[in-house]
Amino acid sequence: MDLELVGKLLSTLPEDDDHPYRTGPWRPQTNEWVADDLEVVEGQVPADLDGVYLRNTENPMHPSLKNYHPFDGDGMIHVVGFRDGKAFYRNRMIRTDGYLAEQEAGQSLWAGLAERPQIALREDGWGARRQMKDASSTDVVVHRGVALSTFYQCGDMYRIDPFSAQTLGKESWNGHFPFDWGVSAHPKVDDRTGEMMFFNYSKEAPYMKYGVVDDKNDLVHYVDIPLPGPRLPHDMAFTENYAILNDMPLFWDPEALKQNAHVARWHRDMPARFAVIPRRGQTKDIMWFEAESTYVLHFTNAYEEGDEVVLEGYFQTDPEPSDNGTGTKWERAFRFLAQDRMETRLHRWRFNLKTGLTKEERLTDTVSEFGMINGSYGGVKHRYSYSATNKPGWFLFNGLVKHDSWTGAEETFSFGDGVYGSETAMAPRVGSTSEDDGYLVTLISDMNADASYAVVFDAARLSDGPVCKLKLPERISSGTHSTWCAGEELRRWQTEDSAATAVGL
Repeated sequence: MDLELVGKLLSTLPEDDDHPYRTGPWRPQTNEWVADDLEVVEGQVPADLDGVYLRNTENPMHPSLKNYHPFDGDGMIHVVGFRDGKAFYRNRMIRTDGYLAEQEAGQSLWAGLAERPQIALREDGWGARRQMKDASSTDVVVHRGVALSTFYQCGDMYRIDPFSAQTLGKESWNGHFPFDWGVSAHPKVDDRTGEMMFFNYSKEAPYMKYGVVDDKNDLVHYVDIPLPGPRLPHDMAFTENYAILNDMPLFWDPEALKQNAHVARWHRDMPARFAVIPRRGQTKDIMWFEAESTYVLHFTNAYEEGDEVVLEGYFQTDPEPSDNGTGTKWERAFRFLAQDRMETRLHRWRFNLKTGLTKEERLTDTVSEFGMINGSYGGVKHRYSYSATNKPGWFLFNGLVKHDSWTGAEETFSFGDGVYGSETAMAPRVGSTSEDDGYLVTLISDMNADASYAVVFDAARLSDGPVCKLKLPERISSGTHSTWCAGEELRRWQTEDSAATAVGL
């Protein structure tokens, strides 16, 4: 491995920190690395794996003002690139305005998710509730060859070089970015059209908006999605002709909100509602569908079938798990992050555009979340999804499950005791001929060996285990969202003789 330490970050976290989401598998990193020709410790890098895996995650640098929530940490991008049977690695903090301000101050300046906004040391801020730091630590997508990071409660989008992981500045959409509301966690890129769809939300009417950015990076569509009041949507989906948005019955308690307290409650007597709108439709074109009460954090895909729009995602049986008095104080405090406590299972909704009726069904009894598909099937009928399982009681991924939506069959793989992963991404094999003809890529942290690895699975045979395992420069923090971008979609990738030259080395 050709290794260089290129950055050392200022952290004021105490050495005796005991917060489980700032220590152990979630211990933040303070080093930025350039590593080429990664050491292969098992198997070999497939010669037909070509492109980059990018992962974003929370990486806190300073103690919170009062109560730290795992979503408060600053964004850090990890890149593992594959080409010519070799692999390289980069990691960089996302240089957001909030990160730079707190690094200069040497402390936290904004209130986090588990804190009242009034305790913030600055009056400005981002997020639907304001006075928060835009950590840009949620998702990462690639649009027009550039990676874009997002903030879960609406903020700026930061442009990231997908080779070096360096921050390139804020996205502006040629001067039309909605900086007043920002963009929410999960914009969707349609590989077929080059369009990116997004939504945002606010405490101000109409409470939600939806937009489309075209393949030239112009904001070409932006309309109101009126809601009954402030909501907390997190994800969306799309088909060839429609976008699907939602109004879930887990949102800030209205009475508490009058006191400027942001307390999320599941209003279990209210239905879940889904908005189906033509991809460039107007407010008047929205069709609303009601379904069983739940909260959905993530969807896997949607498609059209006859008169129906079909949507798949993770139904939460108990979005607001009660404190049952078991487990440590931390398990009890963060029970809302544990997939097994919320009972998240893959689910299917069918919205009939002719009758206005909804049909729904559970697809599996397996508890899982953070699902990905082969991106080239986005918006059209897919068969396979690849999800993460969790360590009971914790926000830690301990394995993967491949689900066949056509037959219900599943394959699983456990990382093993003390080993935790990130959201996987599906990388189609160069010249692939079928939906699961490719690889699954993820990053794992092995607490037993105090080391981290990039692991590659054959997507058609997940249960066989990794076909390749590559050592990273140090043990990295546990992580969340990721994406895959094929080499052919990246600028400079195919015009240079080597991966090193392509990334400017």
